[in-house]
Amino acid sequence: FFVLATQNPIEQEGTYPLPEAQRDRFLFNVIVDYPSRDEEAEIIDRTTTTQHAVPQAVITGAEIQEYQATVRLVPLPPHVRNFVLDLVRSARPGEAGVAAWVRDQIDWGPGPRASQQLVLAAKARALLKGRYHVTLEDVETLALPVLRHRIVPTFSAEAEGVSVDDLIRRLLREVPRPDRKLL
Repeated sequence: FFVLATQNPIEQEGTYPLPEAQRDRFLFNVIVDYPSRDEEAEIIDRTTTTQHAVPQAVITGAEIQEYQATVRLVPLPPHVRNFVLDLVRSARPGEAGVAAWVRDQIDWGPGPRASQQLVLAAKARALLKGRYHVTLEDVETLALPVLRHRIVPTFSAEAEGVSVDDLIRRLLREVPRPDRKLL
């Protein structure tokens, strides 16, 4: 099945945040900003007239399953897998050897599902970019949407105005990129 969920960052009346274990089941957390002026004009035009859109199928369930199977066939080079492991594990405050700032600013880190989802998303991105292998760039590009709902900052981090995205960007800067030649 496929689920899209929205969360309004202002109005929380009558809604409740999902527990971390339920949020972790979503592949991405994508932040959608305000539309451009032209996009907003199109929203007005589409939603305030008698125009009725007729939805049309663009893909079948069988095709989706075929694409999912194809994504899983994309090779994952060992150095990219190791980078995913290093990145995800470096965000766990209880993990041995993590940076001191991680213990100070991350209350709860991403679990194994984060590694799985980051790899699958990177494989899909590689295919969409016309490649048959995953690169470090695929992982880095998808780190924010895959990890942002899987990391809980400490009260101290929030009080200092440090966002989850800031934490992930810092991890991306500090986790060493493996050198493929050394493997």
